[in-house]
Amino acid sequence: MVEQQRSRYTGGAEGAPPLPPPGGYHGARRTSTGLDAAAGLNSAGSNAASGDVVYTAAPPAGKKGVNALGLVAITATGLFVLVMLLMMGAGGTDALYGASMIVVQFVVLGVIVAALFTARGRTLGVVALAVTLVFNVATVGAMGALRSAATHAYGGTKSDKQKHEEAYPGIKGVPERQALDNPSLEDVQAQGDQLMAEVRDRLTQQFGFTWVQTGEVDVSPERNGYGGESMLQKYTSTVWTTEQPVQDTRRKRDVMRVVNQVLAENGMSDLYALNEPGVMGISNDMLTKLYGSDDPERQHTWEYYSDTYPDPLRFYTYVYDLSKDQTGDFRTQREAFKQQSGEPLEGVQLVVFARQVLQEKDRAAYEQKLKDYPGF
Repeated sequence: MVEQQRSRYTGGAEGAPPLPPPGGYHGARRTSTGLDAAAGLNSAGSNAASGDVVYTAAPPAGKKGVNALGLVAITATGLFVLVMLLMMGAGGTDALYGASMIVVQFVVLGVIVAALFTARGRTLGVVALAVTLVFNVATVGAMGALRSAATHAYGGTKSDKQKHEEAYPGIKGVPERQALDNPSLEDVQAQGDQLMAEVRDRLTQQFGFTWVQTGEVDVSPERNGYGGESMLQKYTSTVWTTEQPVQDTRRKRDVMRVVNQVLAENGMSDLYALNEPGVMGISNDMLTKLYGSDDPERQHTWEYYSDTYPDPLRFYTYVYDLSKDQTGDFRTQREAFKQQSGEPLEGVQLVVFARQVLQEKDRAAYEQKLKDYPGF
């Protein structure tokens, strides 16, 4: 009996539930919570009433556009960056750091921040912010400064008057004829070489010194006071230093006495001690900083000076004494000089300076150029 019951549901269509009557069961309704609903499908129209199911696709979701604030942010950023790059290319580094550009930078940044708080403008706001982080007043100004320094193109924002002043051949506040009336650079160099040779010979005779020459002659242009370079030059001679140290105070003063004799024979003023207390209003603290102490007996450096005023030659005599170096800092400094130039660590040193001198070959060009600057 059991086998007969089971056999009703096996094999072929025998034992299957009967088909529903035409039109379906009374009151039957297809639910939309099944697989159709999960698939996003639904039935519609009169076909549903007849038992047929018609599926319609859901309408596509509308694509969100970009709002006006995002467009304003990216446009303002692009224009601002373009203006900065054009100013940099024209050499207007000073203008980049002006108050106006900084204010504009903050306005653009404000628009970008506003765009970031809108859903549809956030993407463009992020792009604008990234561009601003790379190209802003600070970064573009720095690039402009480096470019100006490399190419010497400093005149991008200067007026024609400023450019004219920048080419002034003299020095602001210095009489134009002074350089023409004074000895030329070549004359100063020859006079300084002769003077130092006489001083070395006399000190060698008196104290048995031997000398070491270090460094090279240095000639460089003076600034003209208007942002440019003058045709006048600054001169520094080579340096002569004794190989023997001088550490006794009395011996140091004897050296200065002999140097004074040579200077007097050449029509120059006596040596002037720059390291002495009360000189030129220098405080004792500054003397200690410069020379190791405000007491000459304890100073590691003596510095004496003479000149040919109103002529430009300046003559300096130094005495370096490491036995008076109380901290070791001065020895470190002298060792650095020795490593760089080879000059002895201590001893008597001679050097000549000159300011605002004109090379003989530039004399005619200097006079000609001054004609373009009446009243300067």
